[in-house]
Amino acid sequence: MVPDANPQTFGDLEPSRWPGERLGLPEEGRGSVARAGRRILALLVDWGSAMLLSLLVTPYESVAYTWVTPLVFAVLQIVFIPTIGGSLGHRLFGMHVVAVEGGWVGFVRPIVRTGLLLLVIPALVWDSDQRGFHDKVARTVLIRS
Repeated sequence: MVPDANPQTFGDLEPSRWPGERLGLPEEGRGSVARAGRRILALLVDWGSAMLLSLLVTPYESVAYTWVTPLVFAVLQIVFIPTIGGSLGHRLFGMHVVAVEGGWVGFVRPIVRTGLLLLVIPALVWDSDQRGFHDKVARTVLIRS
């Protein structure tokens, strides 16, 4: 039996040979999908930066600190993704965020992506291209620089 060239259901879709194959990205090197290790390290850098900046305006023991830190994290993501191509952590570990369709990522995609990232669960749900749900909804992909 020959598989359907245009699968209509999820179960009919052939598995990718490497993350990003369906997106037309290379298997490894520059332009390939950033792998989990780099992503996690970048997230730790970004969250740590947000915590440090939050300490400048709120004491650690305060209830405000628990709300200011995610807000600072969100602002850093939303400002840096469209301006320098990724967060400080992304850039430090050789990655950047791009629109799946190509071109400039814009302002809306980083807002959507960051909002879902702050919910945590969407970032833990990945597809075969190793894109989190937050990237799928925002139509972005985190690639190696």
